[in-house]
Parts: sequence; C-alpha cells; structure tokens
Amino acid sequence: MTDRRPRAADWLRVEARRIRKPLQASAALTALQTLLLVAQAWLLADILSAALLRRAPLPALWPQWLGLLVLAALRAVLIARGRRLAFDASQRLGSSLRARLLRQAQALGVPGLRAQAGGDWVTRMVDGVEQVLPYFARYLPGAASAALLPPILAVFVFPADWVSGLVLLLTAPLIPLFMVLVGNAAERASQKRYAQLRRLGAAFIDALGGLTTLRQLGAAERVADQLQAEGEDYRRLTLQVLRVAFLSALVLEFFAMVGIAVVAVLIGFRLLWHELAFRDGIFVLLLAPEFYLPMRALGGLRHARMDALAAAGDLLEFAPAPIASCAGVSGERPAGRVAPTLRIENLHYTLPGRGGLLRGLNATIGPGITALVGETGAGKSTLLDLLLGFAAPESGQIRIDGVELARLDPAQWRARIAWVPQRPYVFAGSMRDNLLLAAPDAAPAALAHALTASGLDAVLARLPHGLDTALGEQGLGLSGGELQRLALARALLREQATLWLFDEPTAHLDADSARAIDTMIRAAAATRSVLLVAHRLEAARSADQVLVLRAGSIVEHGVPRALAHSGGAFAALLAAEAS
Repeated sequence: MTDRRPRAADWLRVEARRIRKPLQASAALTALQTLLLVAQAWLLADILSAALLRRAPLPALWPQWLGLLVLAALRAVLIARGRRLAFDASQRLGSSLRARLLRQAQALGVPGLRAQAGGDWVTRMVDGVEQVLPYFARYLPGAASAALLPPILAVFVFPADWVSGLVLLLTAPLIPLFMVLVGNAAERASQKRYAQLRRLGAAFIDALGGLTTLRQLGAAERVADQLQAEGEDYRRLTLQVLRVAFLSALVLEFFAMVGIAVVAVLIGFRLLWHELAFRDGIFVLLLAPEFYLPMRALGGLRHARMDALAAAGDLLEFAPAPIASCAGVSGERPAGRVAPTLRIENLHYTLPGRGGLLRGLNATIGPGITALVGETGAGKSTLLDLLLGFAAPESGQIRIDGVELARLDPAQWRARIAWVPQRPYVFAGSMRDNLLLAAPDAAPAALAHALTASGLDAVLARLPHGLDTALGEQGLGLSGGELQRLALARALLREQATLWLFDEPTAHLDADSARAIDTMIRAAAATRSVLLVAHRLEAARSADQVLVLRAGSIVEHGVPRALAHSGGAFAALLAAEAS
C-alpha cells in the first residue's frame, strides 16, 4: 500500500492534465467571483455604515442596493458556470476513461478476460470510475478555490485592518495541518471500504449469474447469508469512513469558528476604542467567514480524494500485464475464397497468473476436417482464441497460406472464419436478428438454406412467431441443442467463410441430430478448412486427420483409423472414453 498511493496520486494528476483547460477556466471564474464578493462586502459595509452612523434613509441608498443585487446575480452565474465546466469536463474524462479501460480489456484478449472475475470487472468499470469522477468535478475545483480565495481576500483585508489580516494568516494553516494529520488514517479506511465494495459487487454479480445452479444445489440461502455478511462489513467500513469524515469536519469547523471569533473580538474592542473605522470593521467581519469557507469546504471534500485514490490504485492494478491483440500492423488482406492452409510453428502462449497453456505447438491444418482432441485444460480453446485473433502468441508463428497471421488485417481475416463456440451467445432480440448478425445482407434463399441445413427450421416450426419470435438474453427460451443449431445456422450464413472453427458443435444434440450435423460439416469441408475441437471422440473418427493435444503440445497426429489401432495417445483417449 505504501507505493500504491504515490502511483495512484500520479495517475490522478496525469488524468487531470487531460481536462486542464476546463479546470483552469473554472479557477479563473472562481477568482473573478471572489473579486465580486469583495465588492459585495464593501457595498454592504457602506450601507450599514450609512444607515447606522449617518442615519441615512434606506431608500436613499438605492444605488448600493442595486449594486448588491447585480453583484449577487453575477456571482451566482459565475459559480454555476464554474461548477458546470468542472462537471462536464469530469464526465467527458469518465467516458474517455471507460473507453480506455475497454480497449485495455480488448488488449487482454479473451483468455485474459476469462482469468478475471466477471463481477470484479463490472465493479471496477462502473463503481471504480464513478468513485474517481468526484475528484475532478468537485475536489480539484475546491482545491483551486482554497488556493485562490484566501490570498485574494487577504489582499483586501490587510489595508482595512492589518491586525485582523495577521490573525487570519496565522490561523489559516491550522486547517490544512489538521487535514494532513487525519489524512493517512482516513485514506486507509477508504481503501478498505473500496476493496470491500469490490468483493461485495463481484460476489453479488457472480451469485446472480449462477442463481439457477445455487437453487439446484440448495446453496442459495447459504450464499445469501454470505452476501449479507459482506454487506454488513461494507456498512461497517462505510460508517468508519463517515466517522473520520465527520470528526475532521467538526474540528475544521472548530478552528474556523475560533479564527472568526478572534477576529470579531479584536474588531469589537478596536471599534470600542475608536482605533478602527466602523465601515472597515464591518467589511473585515463580512470577509472573515468567506476567508475560511473554501478550506472548510475542501476538508469536507477530502472523502472524494480518498475514494479517488483507492479506486485509482485499483484501476492501475486491473491489468498488470496486457496481452497484445494479434491485429496486424500492415493490414494485408488474406487470400480469396480458397480453403486456407494453416501452419502453426513452435507456438508458445502464456497467460499471466496461470503459466504456459501452449508449449512449442506445431501443426498443419489444411482443407478438409481436422479434429483437435485432448484432455480438459490441454489448450484446445486457447488455440481457437489465437486463430480467431483474440490474443497473440508469446512466441512462434501462425501462417495462413504462407503469410503470418499477425500481418493480416484482422477484420478481413475474421470475415473468412465461421466460429461455433461450445456455448453460443444469444442477444436479447428476435430469432431473425440473432441470425442476421452473421450476415446482415443475407438473401432469403441463403437464410432458408442455413435454416434447413442446421435443422433450425424444425425449431422455428414450433415457435409461435417463427423468425420473429423474441429471445431472451443468453438464449432464454431455447434449449441447449436449439442454441447450437442457431450457432450452426449463423456459420452457414457466412458463405464467404473458408475456415470453420467448431468447438464441439454436436455437444447438445441427440444421436440422429448429431449425425445430420456431421454430414453437413463433411459436405462443407469439400471446399473449406475445418478445425473441429472434439470433446466426444466419436466426432473425430470421421475427420481427415486428428491432432492429439497434451499439456500444450501436439503429441500425435494422423488418420483417425490408423491412430485408433496404434496404441498411442489417441487410442488411450478412446479407451478412456469407452470405459
């Protein structure tokens, strides 16, 4: 925590430079409205002096009254404008910060994001950024006001009464001194509170996402009790922070009131002894509370700085080792509508915190069906992520028809890929909307062919509104097998795709449906390169070649029938599945 605070403070300063001009404009408006405040105090002191000492009738003082009203209106406009400038600038900075965090998440790649807890990521992106923004919108303008307003007022107080000016200058440092003394304890409490907020947010979102599983296991009440305990800890830490904030505010108010009281007593005696003009004394008395006001307000805003430091340090540690995307720098276009040949040469991939997932992988994937098999955790899904361009290898190369994947334009490359993941994602919307994500301009004939070939037409026949049936988020309303058919129909709609990447496309289908899908894939493989991740080895038997992946390396490859009788790794997997 000792070197986290300086890093967080430096980061906040760097971010503040991005909105330097609006903050400087806000500070300039603060200085201008302070001058108007001085003029207001002088006019009011003049009115009181004329009314009480010279017995002037109040209607006769209408120029001063008008001046007061005009100055009050101008001050209100300047204060509102200054606050608006700071608020708008902080909101723009918040949008920019979220965009940069999203780009950082993209740089992590899909494997990197899988290593992050989803609830933790959401909490940091939402609550973390929200805790930083008040620092720019309120604390920095408050700090500027505390730095500008007292010196400006002192310039006008000293000519009117140097004794009061000296008192103000001697008592003013007591307020920031106390703020520094209580600052360390308050910041530690705020950091604990924010860490607890992260844990609570992550636990709540994870529990909400797995509510069905929790209910099925009878663990929902137990998790609810854990969430209640986490919430109670957060409440306790919040009250601890508030106690420190209220205590500091009380002491700051005490020092300010003591300073004002001393000035008032001295002015009272000096007026009694005729050592000070009445108008000058009233003028100084009116300015004394305003002298302490910005420092008192800054003390009340210290919680914004503490929260910002806690959140900033957390955001800095969100992705300590970003993983580069494999987006090409030269943006070369891949070859045309020809089934590509992929050569993977000495590929290494390491995920921070989890070690190596691929270690010296070598393989060739050409036209036809290549089945990739192996135990769970061998690196099959990681290889798909690398081929899709969701992450870049640590070392080694992936060549597409002789061209390095890193040199290809990522959008053009992905346009040639049809991907069917093991758990296809479905967005809230109609069945038609979800299908046309793959090809927005698909012709009706192409759509009909995709529906028939994937077997989705039988599913549509049972739906009340066919293609216009509304689907819930994540495919609510469809079974696992029906979701898989939807993903296959998407793949078929990508007619330009010459590389198909399938992650067990028949996992949720019955035997007859699985055979029909296998037949469809076999027909498509006549003009495409198909990489089929097969968790069920029956699907690998009809492939043109099998790659056996173990601990991140290809340990065996060849024709499935020959491998099945060779007594090697593939034969061992078959025997284990049959037992």
